[in-house]
Amino acid sequence: MAEVTRPTQGQVADAVKGNWVDRLAPPPARPYLRLSRADRPIGTWLLLIPCWWGLALAIAADGRAGPGDAWIAVGCGIGAWLMRGAGCTWNDITDRDFDAAVARTRSRPIPSGQVGVRGALVWLAVQALIAFAILVTFHPMAIALGVGSLALVCIYPFAKRFTWWPQVFLGLAFNWGALLAWAAHTGTVPPAAVLLYAAGIAWTLFYDTIYAHQDTEDDALIGVKSTARLFGARSRVWLRGFLVATVLFMTAAVAVALIPGRNPLALALGLAAPWAMGWHMAWQLGRLDTGDPENCLRLFRANRDAGLIAAALLAAAAVAAVAAG
Repeated sequence: MAEVTRPTQGQVADAVKGNWVDRLAPPPARPYLRLSRADRPIGTWLLLIPCWWGLALAIAADGRAGPGDAWIAVGCGIGAWLMRGAGCTWNDITDRDFDAAVARTRSRPIPSGQVGVRGALVWLAVQALIAFAILVTFHPMAIALGVGSLALVCIYPFAKRFTWWPQVFLGLAFNWGALLAWAAHTGTVPPAAVLLYAAGIAWTLFYDTIYAHQDTEDDALIGVKSTARLFGARSRVWLRGFLVATVLFMTAAVAVALIPGRNPLALALGLAAPWAMGWHMAWQLGRLDTGDPENCLRLFRANRDAGLIAAALLAAAAVAAVAAG
């Protein structure tokens, strides 16, 4: 079993070392910020990036942008931070017994005694209500989608108890923003948005299987299921398949969205997005050592860059489409 360094002063074992919560946050707020994973920003990025994909491709598809789109981008950023925090709080409430049995997670605020369940529930409600206040500024279709996503958020922590594929449920929840942001811009959810959503789910299966390889030994002892345990020695083959699916679904989304517009530059930039992202995922796969938890965590975090590469190219496609009128 991999040795985990014992944290000090309430720090969480797998948090980013020297993070702002441990250094700058007021001491009474630190346990709650740790509960929201504010000391580990990668989850916020992974929740936010599909939102930016959806918004950028929606703008590229109709060639229109306005001040409201800037607010959608910013609102999604704030909302991603809040809802990731609320989701992690809910996850830690439901998983507190499991977390206490795993070396990497027993230092989290609830199993370590920094926060009680009642306090965590209050913090969950505060985050969710602020996020809802942002959501209601969007198009009614986006509001409906946002409310609908709560079912996925509630189910996810229990998925590892009844299926070997909990990463699918995480993908369904974490990539919902691709649909929501598209709807916030257009008021619709066209086939291209659904294809983009599917690309995000495949991407989540890729990165969260890598993440889950950190805990395979502990998970086996306590009966927690994951794709990492399911795939075992064949994980690399499955990860390659998820990489290919991510690239193909995103390519299809771009083609369906942009080919009718007959804008060669926007189409070229859009089609570059999945292939550049796929290159980064292939780079990760070439360096993956599933037996090394630190390697798995480092490559999991590298998916922020993979997703942002695609987001930047989709944004460039949107600029090209708007400029072309």
